[in-house]
Amino acid sequence: MPQAISIKLFLSEAGDLAQFAGRFFRQCFRPPYEVAEFIRQCFVIGYRSLGLVSLTTFIMGLVLTMQLRPSMVAYGVASQIPAIVGIAIVREIGPVITALIFAGKIGSSIGAELGSMKVTEQIDAMEVSGTNPFRYLVVTRILAATLMLPVLVMLGDAIALYGAYLGVNIRGITSFNLFWSQVFDNLSFSDVLPAFIKSYFFGFAVGTVGCYKGYSSRKGTEGVGRSANSAVVVSSVVIFIIDLLTVQIADAMGLN
Repeated sequence: MPQAISIKLFLSEAGDLAQFAGRFFRQCFRPPYEVAEFIRQCFVIGYRSLGLVSLTTFIMGLVLTMQLRPSMVAYGVASQIPAIVGIAIVREIGPVITALIFAGKIGSSIGAELGSMKVTEQIDAMEVSGTNPFRYLVVTRILAATLMLPVLVMLGDAIALYGAYLGVNIRGITSFNLFWSQVFDNLSFSDVLPAFIKSYFFGFAVGTVGCYKGYSSRKGTEGVGRSANSAVVVSSVVIFIIDLLTVQIADAMGLN
């Protein structure tokens, strides 16, 4: 019986989240547009995440290369490290790791911010004053998250590859030009395009889940903390589900 209740709650939550996303699309294309708030959110969500994304992706590229090197040397293919690391970072590790970091920082931040506004009745006050809180608070944040995450993924990939370049040169010698030539010569259109497209869906998922959790927050400060926490957990799960679906679709289209 508890399992049946859990499944019912899960389906109810999924239905509410889908309705919330549908409301976003209905409000997104209707004027007036909150351009100033959208630009501010792009700065908050994108620029202020850059430091954390840069640090983590740099370490990821460096550690990945150092961990991979002994096995590659044992198989006598150490010269292929730049190519393999480049494909792994651009195709899978870079977008997923950046999206998970993004979910931890931005998803929780949006959930806590909107949750606080909800429980202190600031959102109700906006409605009374004639402002559309959904368009001002939710639409701008989801759009900013959707557009900023692909930018962070591209920057994170470049920084991770630079970390990999340093990792290659800790135990060996590979020139800067040779490293990047090997990376780009082995990357194809089918490596870049699916990774780039799925990063938009990752950003949309993080923005939508964070806004939904905050906007539906209840029970005072306890509810705010719960909204921030569940925004990160649900966003992370959705990111892996989208990643799985992307791989299946790319495989069906012959892009793998």
